[in-house]
Amino acid sequence: MNAIVLDTNIVLDLCVFRDPAVEPLRHSLDQRVLQWIATPPMREELARVLAYPQIIKSLNHHQTRAADVLARFDAQVCMVEVAAKAAFTCKDADDQKFIDLAVAHRAALVSKDHAVLCMARRLRTLGVAVQAVFSPEMLVPA
Repeated sequence: MNAIVLDTNIVLDLCVFRDPAVEPLRHSLDQRVLQWIATPPMREELARVLAYPQIIKSLNHHQTRAADVLARFDAQVCMVEVAAKAAFTCKDADDQKFIDLAVAHRAALVSKDHAVLCMARRLRTLGVAVQAVFSPEMLVPA
């Protein structure tokens, strides 16, 4: 099974906004084609973001509760230990944990964050595919 790391904005697209662009990702997770891996700090970040006023408005609009999003996260994620620092450093320190985990597990990384996307070429040398939108083509053969 292919491992994948999702940054917090992608998790919001998946679990709150129901963005059609993440349907291939949702399908692959539901079919267990992918193993979504995360760490406790990633869950903590998600919980913190779900409490932002603008996200609470979106939760209400989509008739979703923060507890439901966290329950979905808990049900789908394979929780792993925090990874060691990767060879490359992200300009946005908040995104480093996603890069470190993807590198440690040679996992695909889905992020819309410019600071992560601009590292795609370097991360590819470490066996990590980075894209803003998931596509099956980004997966490294297991």
